[in-house]
Amino acid sequence: MCAYKGGLTLIRSMTGYGRHQAVIGGYDVTVELKSVNHRYFEYSSRLPRTCGFLDDKLKTYLQGYISRGKVDVYVSLDAVEVADSVVVVNTALAKAYRDALESISTELDVRNDVSAMSLARFPDVLTVRKAEADEEAIWAAVQQVAEVAVQKFVAMRELEGERMRADVLSRRETILNAVSVVEERSPQTVREHMEKVEARMRELLGTATVDEQRLLTEAAIFADKIATAEETVRLRSHMDQLQTLLDSDEPIGRKLDFLVQEINRETNTIGSKATDLQLAQVVVDVKAEIEKIREQIQNIE
Repeated sequence: MCAYKGGLTLIRSMTGYGRHQAVIGGYDVTVELKSVNHRYFEYSSRLPRTCGFLDDKLKTYLQGYISRGKVDVYVSLDAVEVADSVVVVNTALAKAYRDALESISTELDVRNDVSAMSLARFPDVLTVRKAEADEEAIWAAVQQVAEVAVQKFVAMRELEGERMRADVLSRRETILNAVSVVEERSPQTVREHMEKVEARMRELLGTATVDEQRLLTEAAIFADKIATAEETVRLRSHMDQLQTLLDSDEPIGRKLDFLVQEINRETNTIGSKATDLQLAQVVVDVKAEIEKIREQIQNIE
């Protein structure tokens, strides 16, 4: 797993872009990176045909900065101060041509004006081939350019990550406020329910005395049925964990995904216990916030 660098508390988006171009060591190098969401680290590259050896080096290098996301890397490389071709002399063939010309000169009694230039004009005496790639020099140049491209790439990811962090924290506060409403409202629903039960019993019994013990039993049963204290305590604990993760200096996307599932589970339980419209609406609002958080964390590394 990659380590976040710089000592700052920053979360990162999985979406990023970075590009840099420079002439280093005689090579004009361009490195371009872009990434989108993915559950794991997935790497693909487009490299010059003769530079396949860069593939594993770049992948390993990028894994030091990226833990999740589908990353596409493009590298172009042109030799501007380095000879990328060599001229090869077929000496044996040149000698054969020279000997043949001398033989013609002797046999036909003509002047032999053979020269290096004339021999070079014969087919296949000189051939131009691609020079052997200096892999270490090429990698040194590409790595320097990639380092700057990665810095730009990571900076973009961190900027977007900070926006997402601020949004998730804002929604966290909204959820905590909703939890406070649930904690305050739940006891009130018990009292209101009991008042309705008592009023109904008095209506049915007329002037007869209402059985107080029966009312207390009914209140205990109802209070136990709609009790949300355990769920609200766990929700507050999950909100603390959410804050801790958002303050972490490591990749947190997968942990956040699991935590949001737990938050949603507790909210659903509270919803199943809601007995009045106010609590039901609070639960609906909380679930809307959870869904928005879920959407955000899908893009957090």
